[in-house]
Amino acid sequence: MSLTIYNTLTRRKEAFTPLDPTNVRLYVCGPTVYDYAHIGNARPVIVFDVLFRLLRHVYGPDHVTYVRNITDVDDKINARAAKDYPDLPLNEAIRKVTEKTEAQFKSDMHALGALDPTVEPRATEHIGEMRAMIDRLIAKGSAYVAEGHVLFSVSSMPDYGKLSGRSVDEMMAGARVEVAPFKKDPMDFVLWKPSKPGEPSWPSPGGIESPGRPGWHIECSAMSEAHLGEVFDIHGGGIDLVFPHHENEIAQSCCAHGTDKMAQVWMHNGFLQVEGEKMSKSLGNFVTVHELLTGWHGYAWPGEALRFNMIRTHYRQPLDWTLVSLDEAHKTLWDWYGDVESHEPAHETPAAVVDALSDDLNTPKVIAELHKLHSAKRFAELRAALGFLGFSGKRINIERKSLGGGKAAESADVDGLIAARLEARKAKDFAEADRIRDELQAKGIVLKDAKNPETGELETTWEVAR
Repeated sequence: MSLTIYNTLTRRKEAFTPLDPTNVRLYVCGPTVYDYAHIGNARPVIVFDVLFRLLRHVYGPDHVTYVRNITDVDDKINARAAKDYPDLPLNEAIRKVTEKTEAQFKSDMHALGALDPTVEPRATEHIGEMRAMIDRLIAKGSAYVAEGHVLFSVSSMPDYGKLSGRSVDEMMAGARVEVAPFKKDPMDFVLWKPSKPGEPSWPSPGGIESPGRPGWHIECSAMSEAHLGEVFDIHGGGIDLVFPHHENEIAQSCCAHGTDKMAQVWMHNGFLQVEGEKMSKSLGNFVTVHELLTGWHGYAWPGEALRFNMIRTHYRQPLDWTLVSLDEAHKTLWDWYGDVESHEPAHETPAAVVDALSDDLNTPKVIAELHKLHSAKRFAELRAALGFLGFSGKRINIERKSLGGGKAAESADVDGLIAARLEARKAKDFAEADRIRDELQAKGIVLKDAKNPETGELETTWEVAR
C-alpha cells in the first residue's frame, strides 16, 4: 500500500512521493526550553515519531532526515532565567535554564518511546543563517528596516494566507497584531528586533547599528534551510501553529528563495484537552509529562501507557486526555505484554499494521489490528507490531505504584516481598511463595509472572489493583 498523508495546504489526502527517495526530509517545530513539557507538547512529538518510524520502515533508516529544532532565545526564557537565577547575569542564567530544560525535555520524550531526531538544531547556533536570510529578503524588497526592527512585508507575498485559508480580517484577529507606528501594514511581522540591555543580542542585519535578536518565525525558516534545503518533503507541528507561525515561515522562505513552496506536505496534529476542557493552569488541569511519569492523581504512569493513550485517537482529531482513558490504555498494554512476554519475537511487522499506518497514520486502525492479533493469539506478530510503534520489543516492566501515602505498600516493601517469593519458588517452598503472594494481594498488589525470553528466568512485575 502506498503512503498517503493529509496535506493541510491542499486540504486533502494525497499519495506521498518524496523529492528524493534516498533522503526523505521532515521538519517539525520543537520546544521552547523554559519549563517542563506539558502533555499537549508531547502530542506532536509522538505523532511525528510514529511518522519518522514509518518513513524509516518504508525508505530505510539511512534515507530519512528528521529535524526538530530547539528554541533557546525567547522572552519566556528571559523571564524564567531572571526569576530562577536573580543573582546571575542574564545571559548566564539563560544558559542554565535552557540547558536544564532541554535535558528534561529529552528525558521525558525518551520515556514516551520517542527516537531522537536526526538533527536537533538550537536557534542560537543559526543566528548567522537568520541574518543572511533577512538581508536577502531586504534586498528582494520583501522586508524593510524601521526603528531598529526588520519587518516582513506581507504584501510582497501574493498568496499569503493560503495555508490557513483565512481572510485578512481573520488573520489580523487571529494573530493579535501588534499595532506599531513604524509598520507599513498592520499585518507585517517582525524578523528582527532590538534587544533590551542585558538580553541576548547579536550584530543586526540590514545595516542596523545596534545589536538585536531574531523574531520567532525566522528561526524555523533558517534552520530548515540549513539542514533540509530550500524545499523539502514534510513540515509538521500542532494545529495551533498553522497561523501565524507556519504561514509566516512559508512567506519568508518562498520570498527569500524565489520558490513557490517551502514544503511539499504540511501535517498538523489536532488540539488536546484534559478532562473535557482546554488545558489551563487557572482551571487546575495543566499537566506535564514529568508529572504523569512521576505522579498524577496519586499514581506514576509508565511512558508506554502515555504513548498508547495518545495514539488511540487519530492524530488530526481533537484528543481528550482523561484519567479513565489513561487507565484503560495502561490495562490494555498490561494484558498484551503479559501474553507477549513468554513468546519468541517476530522480526516482521504485520502487513495490516503497516497498511493502517500508511493511510495517513491511522493509529486507531492499528490498535484494532493489534486487538485482532491478541485475540487470535498471534503473539509473535503482536510483539513485532508493538516494537514498530515505538516499544522496545523486549519485556517491559510496566508498573503502577501508589503515591498516595499509605493506600498501598511502599515500593521497596513490595520489591522485597517479590524477591523473597522468587527465592521461595527457587527453593521449591511453594507454600511460602503462595503466602507472600496472598499477603501482597491483601495489600492491593497484583503480581504477574513471566519468563524472560532472553534468559529463561522467571520475572515478576506488579501493579496496584484498581
